[in-house]
Amino acid sequence: MAESSTQSGQKPVVACQRLSKVFKDFWMRPRVRAVEDLSLEIMPHEIFGLLGPNGSGKSTTIKMILGLLTPSKGRLAVFGKSPSDVATKKRIGYLPEESYLYPFLNARETLEYYAKLFELDVKTRNSRIDELLDMVGLTAAQHRPVREYSKGMQRRIGLAQALINDPDFLILDEPTTGLDPIGTRQVKDLIIELGRRGKTVLLSSHLLSDVEDVVDRMVILYGGKIRDEGTIDSMLTKHSKTTIEADVLDDETLAEIDEVIRRRSGGAKSVLAVTHPRQKLEEKFLDIVEKAKLERVETSGAAGDGATAAFLASGAASQAGPVVSGDELIDKLVTSEPEEAAETKAEAKPVETGPTEEEQAKSVLEELTAAEEPAAEPEPPAAKPEQSSAAKPQAPKPAKDKPAADAGDVDLDVIGSLLDDDDAGDDAERST
Repeated sequence: MAESSTQSGQKPVVACQRLSKVFKDFWMRPRVRAVEDLSLEIMPHEIFGLLGPNGSGKSTTIKMILGLLTPSKGRLAVFGKSPSDVATKKRIGYLPEESYLYPFLNARETLEYYAKLFELDVKTRNSRIDELLDMVGLTAAQHRPVREYSKGMQRRIGLAQALINDPDFLILDEPTTGLDPIGTRQVKDLIIELGRRGKTVLLSSHLLSDVEDVVDRMVILYGGKIRDEGTIDSMLTKHSKTTIEADVLDDETLAEIDEVIRRRSGGAKSVLAVTHPRQKLEEKFLDIVEKAKLERVETSGAAGDGATAAFLASGAASQAGPVVSGDELIDKLVTSEPEEAAETKAEAKPVETGPTEEEQAKSVLEELTAAEEPAAEPEPPAAKPEQSSAAKPQAPKPAKDKPAADAGDVDLDVIGSLLDDDDAGDDAERST
């Protein structure tokens, strides 16, 4: 494969040389050898298949390509750089085997979140979100929380988030899991369309028929090692038999053909079987669905007739914007304000706040101190000269004015009167 890349003059998108990954236990003893001595190249504009049974090392290889795992041995480059390089992340789209989505967000909010991570401007991300929702058939269900989605619907929105940044390199791990035949056919058509546009796709799947329909080249892993590799034609073509396809033939014609084969081969070869070609179940299923759509039969499931998003089908360059480092992106996300808040910040009025706890405590102490001090007695009014005490009976002396006690204060006069009464009673008892 190194010779082919040199002859074509293109640098591989992914280059692995004698790659190995060993998982160790707590005492650093080798426990599982997931990948061993793996060497492969994925060329630009290629749809590459990564096949193998469970535990063959497919997911481990993908995680090392993404920089999520560090190889134990060997060399690995993505776009000519280390997998941990931040600049390469913006050019990669990834659909994991399980859809890890925020269940409380709806489909539009989910795509909005990932679009902001890639720093897409408002116009671009709104346009892409509309196109992707239509493509995966979730426009009618875009405002429902993701937790209410079926597994197939979650795979659809997961595929949309993997494409939101218009990636140059798309990694799909079991993309058709949980999808109905309509969604499966749509995903395969999308992969073929992306390959025509010039995207590089890495496809890992257990459904071999899906891989067979779309990939250009593939490897088959077992026990962490490559057991076979090559193009679809070179790996699947049977050179020991020949198939002749013709219109319907009668028995006499078939007998003559068999006689010619026997005569030419000296009796060593003959017609082994005569069968009629059979339609694939997928083709039959899609034909029935298409007829139901023409009859306008209603369905509550996801729509499957959305066209490929315009930004994916066109040849326009990605509008992801300049590449920033990881630290710069984190600082920007932490310090940035929401767009709606930034627009209304200038119009917002300052909120009037009440007194602080310290001011409230100081006010209470002042009130208590003022209640303990005796109030000043008001001066009695001067008697008028023309008014005589004999002419008018003397009114009882008014009680001294006291400041009104607060709800939380103690009336000292009442306590004093009670104490005086008790003293008077004691004196009376002594006199008797």
